[in-house]
Amino acid sequence: MSGPSTLTLVDPEATHAFGVRLGRAAAAGDLLVLTGGLGAGKTTLTRGIGEGLGVRGAVTSPTFVIARVHPSLTGGPALVHVDAYRLGGAAELDDLDLDADVADSVTVVEWGAGLAEGLSPDRLEIRIDVDPASEVRTVTLHPRGTRWDAATLAALTRTSHPEADR
Repeated sequence: MSGPSTLTLVDPEATHAFGVRLGRAAAAGDLLVLTGGLGAGKTTLTRGIGEGLGVRGAVTSPTFVIARVHPSLTGGPALVHVDAYRLGGAAELDDLDLDADVADSVTVVEWGAGLAEGLSPDRLEIRIDVDPASEVRTVTLHPRGTRWDAATLAALTRTSHPEADR
């Protein structure tokens, strides 16, 4: 198991571009748990993940429907996009029966810290902090389990120059 990695993203477009890279690296069974304040870029990141996976449908915040499934257009895994903001606890998340989809999909749970960890011991916890004045985001990737090794995280966070994620 590797330790946390940190990445600085200069704007929402860079956040989306990072999501595309993350989506291309993701595989069926992956659980991504996103944490960050309102407007931090969780849905922007998820939109990029969906693009990287090649899924159908516009990836938007599922706040009022709680969860959306976006099937693959490329024969890869579907994206299960969950917004746990309105859930009252882990029991309500369990009621969604997401564990049936986790093995065959890439599951992204926004606002999932403290709720979604029971879905899989192998997961990537992603914290996004944003400076509201500059829109610069600091993204911390914290792998749990063995799936996200140091080499994979290094490839995801590597940029060739400061503007590479624009």
